[in-house]
Amino acid sequence: MSTATKSIASVLNSLIETCKDGQEGFRSAFQDVKNVDLKSLFSELSMQRQQFAGELQTLVRDLGEDMETEGTFGAAFRRGWMDLKAALTDGKEHGILVECERGEDVAVAEYREALEHDDLPPDIRNVIQQQYMVVQASHDRIRDLRDRFEE
Repeated sequence: MSTATKSIASVLNSLIETCKDGQEGFRSAFQDVKNVDLKSLFSELSMQRQQFAGELQTLVRDLGEDMETEGTFGAAFRRGWMDLKAALTDGKEHGILVECERGEDVAVAEYREALEHDDLPPDIRNVIQQQYMVVQASHDRIRDLRDRFEE
């Protein structure tokens, strides 16, 4: 494969890791939060990130490259979910939302960085752009909820 194809696959694989990290982070938040509305939101966002990862994996496979199948949750520091477990131990909505927002900050930054690559074909750029807009909206929703649950 060409260097450009490998570069595109690398960008996509980084986003797959980010989505898998978000999927796991939201799943953890779902399991530990008590508020029913937040449980529903975290479940929805976890499934959404799973879907996004699947879409990105298909793009990598279509390029003929190896795709990521897991996130970097073991290296959570890099992905912004580092303190989620600590926040979850007390089940307080505000703390959980703060950590989810941190994870979303990282996801938004990863998508922005991906969109800075000039070598992305239009179809791939379109998928990344659409996902980015949803991730940004999710970030803003979590931020607003965090403010509402502030202690």
